[in-house]
Amino acid sequence: MYNYSKLLGVMREKGITQELLAQKVGLNSATLNQKLKNNSQFKQSEIHDILKCLGIPISDVSKYFFYK
Repeated sequence: MYNYSKLLGVMREKGITQELLAQKVGLNSATLNQKLKNNSQFKQSEIHDILKCLGIPISDVSKYFFYK
């Protein structure tokens, strides 16, 4: 089970809602919500797209997606 609070914090700072992020990375907003609640896993391509959309360096991926 992963903790996505840092990811959600960056989204809040940038004014990006789950619905908007989902749209930008090609996901259904309900699907993104389920992934953020640990009910489903992110695909590698989705992680890459989210990092790019939020301006997070790929070198910081573990801080946002693999933090327990």
